[in-house]
Parts: sequence; structure tokens; C-alpha cells
Amino acid sequence: MAEITAELVRLLREKTNAGMMECKGALKEAEGDLEKAEVILRKKGTIKADKKSDRQTKEGIVASYIHMAGRVGVLIEVNCETDFVARNESFQALVKDISLHIAASSPRFLQREDVPADLIAKERDIALDQVKGKPANIAEKIVEGKIDKIFAEQCLLEQAFIKNPDITVRDLVKSKIAELGENLVVRRFVRYAMGEEIV
Repeated sequence: MAEITAELVRLLREKTNAGMMECKGALKEAEGDLEKAEVILRKKGTIKADKKSDRQTKEGIVASYIHMAGRVGVLIEVNCETDFVARNESFQALVKDISLHIAASSPRFLQREDVPADLIAKERDIALDQVKGKPANIAEKIVEGKIDKIFAEQCLLEQAFIKNPDITVRDLVKSKIAELGENLVVRRFVRYAMGEEIV
């Protein structure tokens, strides 16, 4: 078994924000493999986050972010359970990172449940036209894949996080839930861009 050095623990802590003992345990479980240990911690973080997901979030902050010398602006509300966490630097950094992501990635919706049914139906019709002539079971998988791709492009929580495309914004929030020990919810956002059409 590989030796679990302080340097390995430090590197894993920097990548995951997990506690020292959690990092050490994950590295032991992964036999010193840093990448495997990170996966182990992410899975544990997801489990912890899922357990907290039904807790009420009545605190938090509304933040703004202005980008490109005033050409793009974002307003966002992110909720947490306590005002203690709302004032926490790590929570505020999360809100800033998500605001920056929204400015750069232009999501239209928060999550897939917010996408209007008529838009999904329209995209499904277009995808079905594109797969005409293919066997039904293959065609349906292709159509579902195209719909999932639309969700991944247009829904904030499903987008690949701009600072780390290996994770989604939802994964980022879950990792902060595990780190801070409270349920966190991106409640709503709006993005403005200079000269865009008003609908």
C-alpha cells in the first residue's frame, strides 16, 4: 500500500475542500491514488448533500455581478439554512463563482423542470425529423440524447461549470453542501446583456 503523505492530503484538500481526516480516509481507501480519492470524496459529498436536500433554506444572499465593463450583469439569489453560513467566505465565493458562470454561459433556465413543455415538444419534433428511417429504439435514444444536450446547454444546474468543466454547477453546489454542512439552494437568477432583445 502506498504511503499517505501530508503532501498528498494537502493536494486532495485543495482540490475538494474536504476535511483533513476525510481526505486521509479517502486516500487510504484509494491506496494513495489521488484521482480515485477525489472520486470517493465526491461520492460521499453527494450522499451528504442528498441527505440535507429537504432542509429549509430561509437565509442566504442576493448578489450582483457586473462583467465586461458593464455590458453584462447578473442578479442571483442563493439560499442557505443560517445567517452564519450566509456570511461565510466560502458560501459567498460560491455565489460569486455561480454569478460569473451565468455571465459567461448564458443559461436560460435554472433546472430542467423550468423548461417550458412547448419548447421541449418543439425540440423533440426537430430531433424526430432528423432520425427518420432509423430503427425506433435507436431513434428514441438519439432523440433523448439531443433533449438531454439541450438541458445541459440551457439549464444552469446542468451546465458544465466554467472553472472546472469536469463538474456541473449542481455538483459544485453539492460539494459546498458537504463542506458547509447546510442545504444550499440556487433559488433564482436573471442575466442582462447590453443591447439584447427584451422578450
